[in-house]
Amino acid sequence: QVQLLESGGGSVQAGGSLRLSCAGNITGISAVGWYRQAPGKERELIVKATQDRTTDYADSVKGRFAIAIYSDRNLVYLQMNSLKPEDTAVYYCNVVPVSSQTSWGPGTQVTVSS
Repeated sequence: QVQLLESGGGSVQAGGSLRLSCAGNITGISAVGWYRQAPGKERELIVKATQDRTTDYADSVKGRFAIAIYSDRNLVYLQMNSLKPEDTAVYYCNVVPVSSQTSWGPGTQVTVSS
């Protein structure tokens, strides 16, 4: 089981930026992603990146968020720009795809105020 730990969340006003970090051993993992869970909603995958740097973004974040993987440092970042109140959620990083056996880190809270 891969253990990944998220950090970097916080509270910002709409239009602001945050950079989330994810640390853990990603050696050999074919794809990692950032997920989020908003209050009262299901957890959703918002961006996926493979080791060959192919990325896939959800429409809701395309053009505003960017994932960066530094395999040599076991770090995955999520740069979030032009944040909106609807981006308020707990953000998680994890392998892609996940299964019922996949464990999750504590996540990091992002709150965007209007």
